[in-house]
Amino acid sequence: MDMDALKDRLRTQALDEGFVAMRICRPDAVPEVPERLRAFLDQGFHGQMGWLAERVHWRQDPAALWPEARSVIMLAESYAPDSDPLPLLKARDQGVVSAYARGRDYHDIVKKRLKRVGRWLIDAAKAGEVPQIKVFVDTAPVPEKALGQAAGLGWQGKHTNLVSRDWGNWCFLGAIFTTLELPVDEAEHDHCGKCRRCLDICPTDAFPAPYRLDARRCISYLTIEHKGPVDEDLRPHLGNRIYGCDDCLAVCPWNKFAQEASDMRYGGQATAPLDQLARLDDAAFRARFSGSPIKRIGRDRFVRNVLYAIGNSGSPELAHVARSLTDDPDAAVADAARWAVARLAV
Repeated sequence: MDMDALKDRLRTQALDEGFVAMRICRPDAVPEVPERLRAFLDQGFHGQMGWLAERVHWRQDPAALWPEARSVIMLAESYAPDSDPLPLLKARDQGVVSAYARGRDYHDIVKKRLKRVGRWLIDAAKAGEVPQIKVFVDTAPVPEKALGQAAGLGWQGKHTNLVSRDWGNWCFLGAIFTTLELPVDEAEHDHCGKCRRCLDICPTDAFPAPYRLDARRCISYLTIEHKGPVDEDLRPHLGNRIYGCDDCLAVCPWNKFAQEASDMRYGGQATAPLDQLARLDDAAFRARFSGSPIKRIGRDRFVRNVLYAIGNSGSPELAHVARSLTDDPDAAVADAARWAVARLAV
């Protein structure tokens, strides 16, 4: 079988499916992961994300995850927003949702695309030994960003996210592990240069150094992963962000090459009135965010975030909404409500 020709056809299939790029590396192509991961965990930068420390032997060595795999096909799918999200942070009576979470859950969309590409590969390779595949989208101990750099998709920028000279940094990553030994691509090199826009814009100083992230201070972590009350010193820096944060991504100059999202389902409402969101009970929350990644954090954590945004709004007319939740059954929600009332009384 002509593996070079198969790889070319596979790339065409991946692009036709909606991915913006496809590159290939070996499962053992990321020898730097163990040291970087251990340093991250040893410093406690993962916060409450205990799953990062679990099955660490797989996370630091993709080859151990599935020893039979001979190639990792890395794919990128764009979710680039149609406008700059930073001006939305000035709308203090509105809650802002990160660009990646405004529409349908990317896990479902990307995984289905990966499976279709994988099935095509199996069918195309039938002339020889039928390959096996496994697909992964951010739900298994796979170091997608490191593999993406090893495969040549892009490089891990100073904000630790993958950046490409061809499509910026607004992309989801997916991986197809396969038993086929496909030709590999050259790894990408760092092209950040002296730029530090992503570091300087971070409202909470979550980057102790370039290429290092303290998730415990990251707004995406605080609004999505962190359970219970957020540290009071950090709450004012959340602004009106109620799910995720796009600041470090939005200022990357390589976004001048960003490619339009191929799937309209990623688009959606970027903001919503805080007073409406704060009134959501569990049933209303689940109905409103059905099919959205937002649904996974649950009503309580979401309304907690909304109350922090109300406290940061500078709008005394929203105080009555917060006051109505000071006795909420969830302790973190009640605490956030009392904090918001006190902030708006100043």
